[in-house]
Amino acid sequence: MLKRIFCFIIFFSPFFVYAQNNITDTTGPDDATLTLTQCVQYALKHQPALKQSYIDQSIADANNKIGYSAWLPQLQGLANYQHYYTLPTVFIPSTNGQLVAAHTGLANVSTPEFAANQVIFSPDVLIAARAGHLNTQYAKQNTTSTKINLVSDVSKAFYDLLLSLQQINVLKEDTARLLKNQSDTYHQYVSGVKDKVDYKQATISLNNSLAQLKNTVETAHAKFANLKQMMGYPTNKEFNVFFDTTQMMQDVFFDTTETLEFQKRIEYQLLQTSKRLQKETTAYYQMGFLPSVSAFYNYDLEYQNNTVSDLFKTSYPYSLWGLNLSIPLFTGFRRTENVRKAKLQEKRTDWDVIELELEINTEYKTALAGYTSNLYNLRAMSENVKLATEVYDIVKLQYREGIKAYLDVITAETDLRNSEINYLNALFQLLSSKIDLQKAMGDINPNS
Repeated sequence: MLKRIFCFIIFFSPFFVYAQNNITDTTGPDDATLTLTQCVQYALKHQPALKQSYIDQSIADANNKIGYSAWLPQLQGLANYQHYYTLPTVFIPSTNGQLVAAHTGLANVSTPEFAANQVIFSPDVLIAARAGHLNTQYAKQNTTSTKINLVSDVSKAFYDLLLSLQQINVLKEDTARLLKNQSDTYHQYVSGVKDKVDYKQATISLNNSLAQLKNTVETAHAKFANLKQMMGYPTNKEFNVFFDTTQMMQDVFFDTTETLEFQKRIEYQLLQTSKRLQKETTAYYQMGFLPSVSAFYNYDLEYQNNTVSDLFKTSYPYSLWGLNLSIPLFTGFRRTENVRKAKLQEKRTDWDVIELELEINTEYKTALAGYTSNLYNLRAMSENVKLATEVYDIVKLQYREGIKAYLDVITAETDLRNSEINYLNALFQLLSSKIDLQKAMGDINPNS
């Protein structure tokens, strides 16, 4: 039994390795060791969702160029071919003043044409020019929002993984203590000093600890997979994680006196840009009564002949230029209703801003409450670890002296293990709640 347990512990001991030095290469090699900062940096380069945001930026830029293209001259080359089975009829006056029907033209006609058109003014192209920079800004802000969420998600996934890894260390220490206790009670039982019940109780506690260790190890596998997904890390490659405990303890603190500013939240900035876009839409519909003016120039090479083979031997060119003016006189009240609809959408956006401010305030209050309570909990759990360690050492000594029963040792050991795990839970809950608070305050800068 002791040999089987010893092999189990040896098997899981090297499961996770913590490097003592940072590795700057984050291209995804096997056996890489990454800090939290390096995990975030890797995610900002490889995460599929962020790649999609960059593509959306390029799409917005392409849409702007498509809109701007209407301001440039539009050139076209046209050509047609017509064959008359019956020539058109015209009426010409005869010598006696009577109109006589006659056929005119030639049987085969082809007219290649070069056409140029230049918009002078149009509400459609005007709105494209005015709203183009806002579309670009919105796409960039959306990318920033994706980055902020990515930093938050990767950080919390990293801390969640570290929690399991630290729990594994605690449970390995717990298992080692229980293994030593089981060995001591076994030898005491064999020598007749202690009852067999103590040995059985020690074995039960050890088995429970081993089962908990196994469960935590398997949970860490899943959390590793979750972190890799958040980072966009290759599924066929592995990495270890590194963290500085001293630095981590320094990072838990946050200035809770900082004032909440809605303008710092990327969601607020996105909504403000959306509001400006909506105003441009309203202005576009309000300009719907304005005429559209464009200039055109056409150059035609007309070919006519009764014989197809001789059609293109002689051309009869002509050219013209002019202006096109389009005035919307009555559209069935479409423009009026579009203006009314656009103004209603502006009002709705104003209410969206108010609703967002309420949501941000609630999110901030919730995050602040979570952070302050977790900070208090961490301090309490830290004190519990010290007390539980002292109690365990004393009870274990008293048991060896025959003062305490082994049940007291089990209770003290369980309290020690639980207090250590509770401390780790409090630490990483505090780190995660700090991320939530920073996000609520708009303090996460993905470009720093």
